[in-house]
Amino acid sequence: MNPPPWRVQVKWGADGLVPAIAQDAKSGRVLMLAWMNAEALATTLAEGRAVYWSRSRGRLWRKGEESGHIQRLLEVRLDCDGDALLLIVEQVGGIACHTGRESCFFSPLRGDGFVPEDPVLKPASDIYGRAAQTPDRE
Repeated sequence: MNPPPWRVQVKWGADGLVPAIAQDAKSGRVLMLAWMNAEALATTLAEGRAVYWSRSRGRLWRKGEESGHIQRLLEVRLDCDGDALLLIVEQVGGIACHTGRESCFFSPLRGDGFVPEDPVLKPASDIYGRAAQTPDRE
């Protein structure tokens, strides 16, 4: 059985990974950046939900497996260089970040420093049970 064409179209890094950007389908907002290997992408396509490769855990990570804030996959796009993926998703619960915010990109540069500006929609302690344990982060 031949591998699907996407396996050779993606320029996987030396570590077998490619960056994957999750974007909210309704708002267009960039929600997060994570990593995928071929198994993560294949599982994402098969399950219809975002599955990433967790570098810290060394295993597949189903977004929302602890928090319930899954990302339903609507479309996957490959960039012009073939070395980055864009996942168009429906973010269940409106929270993508392990900090309880809509997006992981919540700190714009203001002057000479990054300042957290986006509100916490739900405290991490309410999502994960303990503020110190945030299993949904990479």
